[in-house]
Amino acid sequence: MCALRFAANVSWLFLEEATLARRLLAARNAGFDAVEAAWPYEHPVNHVEQARKEAGVRVALLNSPPGKGGLGLGAQPGRQVEFRTGLEMAVSYANALGCDRINVLAGRIPSKGSRVTMTSQMEETYVENLRFSADLLEKNGIIGLVEPINNRLTEPLYFVNTPHQALDIVQKVNRPNIKLQLDLFHCQIMDGNLTGNIQSLFPYIGHIQIAQVPRRSEPDSAGEINFPYIFSLLEELGYQGYVGCEYAPRGDTLSGLQWLRNYWKEHNVKQTVV
Repeated sequence: MCALRFAANVSWLFLEEATLARRLLAARNAGFDAVEAAWPYEHPVNHVEQARKEAGVRVALLNSPPGKGGLGLGAQPGRQVEFRTGLEMAVSYANALGCDRINVLAGRIPSKGSRVTMTSQMEETYVENLRFSADLLEKNGIIGLVEPINNRLTEPLYFVNTPHQALDIVQKVNRPNIKLQLDLFHCQIMDGNLTGNIQSLFPYIGHIQIAQVPRRSEPDSAGEINFPYIFSLLEELGYQGYVGCEYAPRGDTLSGLQWLRNYWKEHNVKQTVV
């Protein structure tokens, strides 16, 4: 069994550094060969690419632009033109950065109006936009991802909130390059049964992220998820993608990486760690 590969989410980790460029370099110095960057769009793409090259990391994941109101436009009726413009920008960044995964964010359910009617319209819009995304992304060698975000602790109004709802949408889109982004933090909060869910969803999974429950902290912090077991399960299943570290460190980022140093040591992974 091959060791898992981990990517540092620099929107959550290395926030001790004031700039994106310094966070990329800090991730490389900590031993990561890849990063996730949620929304790098405030920086010119050539600046981000230069910083990536200087740090010597690859970018494993980007999010589609959040749009006004935040957390995406994919499932927002009447905003398809804005969504497509944003996705095209995300693809331009992904191409420049060598990134082959984009999280196509759905967005929030409006707080006003009939929830039943609105969610039905949102699903129809999301499926339509994901099919458009699949065609555009396929031309660029990119996988589009659908991520469920829990509505109990994190985002009460996010449209896609359970792994089963996300799977249903992926199956309705029915394109090989539209897959699940399974953040185990959200999955545990909404559904638990991580073993069964990971096993049954595995053919559809395109990316995995981790954080401990309930505080969204390091995997070795006190909480509900047995990450050594989960890592072994993913190894047994032959997961080949990156595992995104999207958590809030309890202290400074480097001190909180002892869990990863231990994993690398146990698996004889050669990394340069400061």
